[in-house]
Amino acid sequence: MTLIAILIGTIAAGVGSVWLAALLGMAMLARYTQHMLSLAAGALMATAFMHLLPEAFESEAGAHELFAMLLGGLVFFFLLDKAELWHHGHEHNQDEADAAHAHGHAAHGHGHGHAHHHHHDHGPRSGGWAVLAGDSVHAFGDGILIASAFMADMRLGVVAALAVLAHEVPHHMGDLVVLRHTSRNSRAALVKVSLAGTVTALGGLVGYFMLNQLQDYLPYFLVAASSSFVYVALADLIPQLQKRLSLAATVAQIAWLLVGIGLVTLVSGLAH
Repeated sequence: MTLIAILIGTIAAGVGSVWLAALLGMAMLARYTQHMLSLAAGALMATAFMHLLPEAFESEAGAHELFAMLLGGLVFFFLLDKAELWHHGHEHNQDEADAAHAHGHAAHGHGHGHAHHHHHDHGPRSGGWAVLAGDSVHAFGDGILIASAFMADMRLGVVAALAVLAHEVPHHMGDLVVLRHTSRNSRAALVKVSLAGTVTALGGLVGYFMLNQLQDYLPYFLVAASSSFVYVALADLIPQLQKRLSLAATVAQIAWLLVGIGLVTLVSGLAH
């Protein structure tokens, strides 16, 4: 019975929060793209600095080890970004070569050589894999926390699952904005973040069977997830917002950044 309750609670919290975030946020994305990017940056930074990192540092883990984990995570996601960009650049160059080869044959076959000018889409921006990796680690940790609550008391488990669902909604709104901006496909973004959310159930299962062994590692899961959110916010989103804008647009940009921070901070506080 406890295991079934853990699975229901973790799936509801992990995937339900994604779908609720999609209902609230995706309708606004097409019309307010720049505003949603600001909100996403604020939500990701607030999730890391106001929720995950404080929880990690309140544990028995040493500050030196946790900061080393944070630094290592930032370097890892930087390298992951580089690999993603290199892979995309390789594919893009191959597509250009294939297109040029095909046009050369066409021109030769028709006996003329017109100049062809093509505007290539440089493809999706970086940051998507870092968000998904961070989401998966974060979800795994949430699953362990929900499992521990259910194993202590059934009512406490329900409250914990609802709390995780509530505080994940504004964070997932930011995730979906990032994924939608990197892939330009809202359905694919929703599927990817939902799949990352299902890792909550995996964390619940592992927590049910190995709770005592994993408790000491929870702070490191929280810091690893934080490093991905900080990296995406500072390396991918904030640079896109650093543009010369009118005073009104700048004020709106800052306001939406603060809204993202405020939402996560408020909901996390209520959840606790």
